[in-house]
Formats: sequence, C-alpha cells, structure tokens
Amino acid sequence: MKKGYLALEDGTVFEGVSFGYEGETFGEIVFNTSMSGYQEILTDPSYTWQIVAMTYPLIGNYGVTKTDTESAKVRVSGFVVKEYSKIYSNHEAVQSLGDYLIDNKIVALENIDTRKLTRHVRDKGAMKAYISVVDTNPDDVVDKARKSESHMGKDLVSLVTTEKAYDYNKADGKKFRIAAYDFGIKTNMLRLFDAHDCHVRVFPATTAAKEIKAFSPDGVFLSNGPGDPAGVKGVIDNIRDLMEYKPIFGICLGHQMLGLAFGGKTYKLKFGHRGGNQPVKHMASGRTEITAQNHGFAVDYESIKNIAEYTHMNLNDMTNEGIRHKKLPIMAVQYHPESAPGPHDSRYLFDDFTSMMAKK
Repeated sequence: MKKGYLALEDGTVFEGVSFGYEGETFGEIVFNTSMSGYQEILTDPSYTWQIVAMTYPLIGNYGVTKTDTESAKVRVSGFVVKEYSKIYSNHEAVQSLGDYLIDNKIVALENIDTRKLTRHVRDKGAMKAYISVVDTNPDDVVDKARKSESHMGKDLVSLVTTEKAYDYNKADGKKFRIAAYDFGIKTNMLRLFDAHDCHVRVFPATTAAKEIKAFSPDGVFLSNGPGDPAGVKGVIDNIRDLMEYKPIFGICLGHQMLGLAFGGKTYKLKFGHRGGNQPVKHMASGRTEITAQNHGFAVDYESIKNIAEYTHMNLNDMTNEGIRHKKLPIMAVQYHPESAPGPHDSRYLFDDFTSMMAKK
C-alpha cells in the first residue's frame, strides 16, 4: 500500500493510499454524489481534465464490466474515494476497479476524507489539483498543483471528439435520421436514439453545416462534452446555420453551445452539479424530476430571454437547466436525461425530440 497525496492549489493537502496507477496527474478537483455508476462516470468524456472525488464512501464493490462504459476509454484525470473495495461481486464483472484503473494508467487514492474534501470544494469552489504517488514531499505537490494548467478557456472538445464521421447503427427500417455532433458523446445517448427508431450518424465537433445538410437528417443533436463552452472553436457558426434547418436537441455542453448560438452568455458555477440526485423543476407542469448531471458551467438565461423559453430550473441553486426556442423547434437541457448513471425521470425528452422531428 503506497502513500499518495492530493494537493489543491489553495495549499490544502490530503494524504491517502494508492489503488490505481502509481504516477502523477493534475486536473480540476470536483465531487460526484452518485452512489453507484462509477464506471460510467470514469468513462464520461465530460470529465476530461478533472479529478473526480466520490462522496459515497464505498466504491468498487461490483467491479468493472464490459458493457458499462460510456466511451472508448477512461476520461478522468484522477480518482479519489473514501474506501476502495478490493472484493467485488457481480456476475457480469470482468475485473476489479483497481486493476481497471491500473490498466488505463489512472492515478487513484483511497483513505481520503471525502466528506472534508467535498465540504472544502463546496465552500471554496472547484480549483486546480494534483495527485502524486511518486513525490513524497506534500509541499512539492502543492506547488505542482499551482503550476498546473487550468481548463478555463481551453478547447477540451478537440481532445474527445471523433476524428471522422461514423454510423452508430444500421439505417435499415429506421424512421428518423439524426446528425449528432460529437462534443464528447456518451454511448447511452446513442442507445436511446436507437431505441427511439433513429438512425444516428456521429460527426466531428467542427463539421460544417453544409456537410450536415448533405446527410439530409430529420434532426440535429448536440451532445455533452467537457470544459469551458466559450473555449470551443468552430462550432457556434455551424449551429446558427442549422437553426432554421431542422429540429435541434442539445444536452449539457450542447445546451451551453445553443445558449451561445442564441447570442447569450455562459458562466462558471462555483463547484458545479455532478451526481444522480439533482432536483429539477419542469416549469410547464410544475413537477420535479430527479436528474443526473455533470457540468461546471451554466447558461445565463437573462442573456437569451428574448429568444428562448425557460423550461427547467435547478431547485438547489435556481440555475437554468433547460431552454426552448420561442419560434423554432429547438430545445436543450443542462442535465443528462440518458441516465448513465442515474434516474430515468427525464427520458421523455427523447420522445419530445422525435415528436419534433415527426411534426417537421
């Protein structure tokens, strides 16, 4: 059991024990409140350049499977837990979480006081952090955290988007054709579109609008993705060129990119929303949905209120969670209705999108 340090840029240090790859890493420290679904979290491209701390105290007890990945590889920069379960039990498991992290060269620490860490991030805000299992001087690790790169203003989408377009499923017999912009798309989003009778072609993030139109889709999907939406290059103009073309549905970063395409602004949240228990109010019906979320930025609704309706609101901090264009068939939500992992309360949005396409 090798000792390791998690250091934050404000000088706070946590000592733990390594259960992953024995190396060093940096990223923005964030916390996730989900009780399960750690494999989906680890492979979510939206966590690129982030060190994720799980608030649930025991992680790893059902191992790792072949089917619970949301992208081609692990995306987090580092992983932090209170207690790692070396024993796992699951008829679908193929290996332990620790071995999975080692195979993917992900630095991970256990025996961290995650309650204290979460309260600190909640009070002080998300910040740069560094994990080291090779540097035995905690002051040096703090210095490395302070000198590490910030993700603010970075185009992290370019690190996760597909290099070339591909078809997720066969077109034969499908009712709808969807052109999906890959900003860091999750596999379960594609599975749900397939289940809703949609043939999906996934395109690189910077694909020109004319190439999307050449595919002749019934609708356009803007996926989730990592980082600062204002740092993403070559996307806004393409979205604007498609706004009067066909129905558009955006999720997470796609929601923020639509906000920018509407001429609005985005801003950074103090510590973001990450986990499978975020309450969101559906404004039209008044009902509350329990949602899965993973984002550190939000849309400033006041900057787009003349263009878009306010459809969903976060009940924890009253930030905007959903918009719909007042005239065009365009909608977006800030959270993850594909629920991988998380509750299924919001899957109706996929039905709403197919209804938009059918009407168009």
